[in-house]
Amino acid sequence: MNPRPTLDHPTLTSIAATESTALAAQLQKGLESSDADVYDSWFATDIMWGSPKGPTLVGYEQLNAIHHRLMQAGIAPASRFEVVAAQAPAPNVVVAQIRRQAIEPDGFSEMAMYVLVERDGEWWLAAAQNTPITA
Repeated sequence: MNPRPTLDHPTLTSIAATESTALAAQLQKGLESSDADVYDSWFATDIMWGSPKGPTLVGYEQLNAIHHRLMQAGIAPASRFEVVAAQAPAPNVVVAQIRRQAIEPDGFSEMAMYVLVERDGEWWLAAAQNTPITA
């Protein structure tokens, strides 16, 4: 039996922290400006997305259209995006947990697992799974 590996590369820790923090800042900027294109600007064409309400989808176009509708309707509450943890299990890959914490105490908050992949010097969101935070 093989020993259980540690996948995080310690030499890539600063990259994981930098890129996950940059993603959280971009999501914050998109939310505050109610701009779905800004919010989704890191999303790859073939992004895999798991909604906190259950549905899943693959593809930027469909997800961006949903985000446009949600932002136009003003559904998302004022929130803060906070990096909870980030690691780099391989070069050019970052896995991050980012919390969207509602400003209002009873507002809808969620935790998301994001997978970022670097291609040609640019970081892209390849996948996300969002889970509601409940008491």
